[in-house]
Amino acid sequence: MPRTPPEPLREPPTAGLASGIGPSTRIADLDLAWATPASGARLRAVRIAAEALRHRFAAGPRAVSVRTFPIVVLPYPTKYAFFGAALSVAPYVLLTHRCVLVQFLQAGALKTLLFNPTDVPGARATPFFARLAEHVPRRVKALVARESEPLTEQLGHFGLDAVDVDYVAFDHLHAQDLRPILGISAGPDHEGQAPRFPNATLLVPKVEWDEWDDLHPLQRAWFVRDGRAGANTDRIAFTAGDLMLGDGVMLLRTPGHTSGHQTLFVNTSSGVWGVGENGTSADSWSPFESKIAGLRSLCRKQDLDIVMNSNTPVRGADQYTSMVLEKAIADRLKRAPAFAQMFPSSEVTPSLLSLGLKPTILHRAVTHGEVALSGRIQGGIQAVVDVAAMRLAGVNRRTRAAE
Repeated sequence: MPRTPPEPLREPPTAGLASGIGPSTRIADLDLAWATPASGARLRAVRIAAEALRHRFAAGPRAVSVRTFPIVVLPYPTKYAFFGAALSVAPYVLLTHRCVLVQFLQAGALKTLLFNPTDVPGARATPFFARLAEHVPRRVKALVARESEPLTEQLGHFGLDAVDVDYVAFDHLHAQDLRPILGISAGPDHEGQAPRFPNATLLVPKVEWDEWDDLHPLQRAWFVRDGRAGANTDRIAFTAGDLMLGDGVMLLRTPGHTSGHQTLFVNTSSGVWGVGENGTSADSWSPFESKIAGLRSLCRKQDLDIVMNSNTPVRGADQYTSMVLEKAIADRLKRAPAFAQMFPSSEVTPSLLSLGLKPTILHRAVTHGEVALSGRIQGGIQAVVDVAAMRLAGVNRRTRAAE
């Protein structure tokens, strides 16, 4: 008879968290596993703890809705995308970077989260991409670096506005300029800038925020140097550890790619999905099933189970462990059960520039539920209904009086 997993250890709501997150819950299930000193033992402990957490999370409530929005297509070195394993002469792959919209209930109230709403103009100041752009002809650049419809307009197709967003978060802060997101206060030598999502709280791991001040050389090329200079900080909630944000939504620490990398997990009608950038394709978490030449061979030779996104190898062992955690929590894809439902926030996309590097499975999108109208819109609709009802009642009274 299977043994029932022990009840999770949980701290009181908002324990150890900054204000602004609402009645969320700090998850302590993985704390002891991550604190294991030896790296090999830590990997095993994290896998076991993640499997137990997945059991409870999958059995719990689901999120209200999930949608994905394309932000930009960009070139990325093949050697980084596949840990140097892919056998290809193509120096670059194309990545499609996407934002994920998640709606969920938090203590009975509808909340809206945007995960990775990257500001593309600001991201161009990332040192690596700025240097790369200097050597790419304009015509080629137009082909390989394509921006999608502005995110606020994509939200509008679902009846949502920037003011309807309650939370913003990023899996990590590479290539992020947070000033358009947070807004900038006016100063003697510059004008102010309103925040793009005026009612949203930015959820950011404190360790990632703090390290921005003194980056390791292996990280410097990937952070926008002034990406938070002068930004408003009154709507930031610094987090630590793991967070149950609401019904069917978790933010779990998955360090390695950066010190504060976090993965979004969402419980949906198709099972549990994870979203993050530790890997760049479905093949990253299932290399033995990959059709990309070189991945399976490397993993056999080096006794590996996953292939990392490896542009910043500062904490490679932790990143590997984080991907094992992700694979343990995410469900398997129904159309291809060998692959985990891990959705890369920047997914390798088939291109004539990188023949032979088409992922075995392309996720492209995660769709769940029906996007709910915001309280603002619902209130407006209710007001119209109330006015119509009052007018109809007036007509009925006049009709009865005439009779």
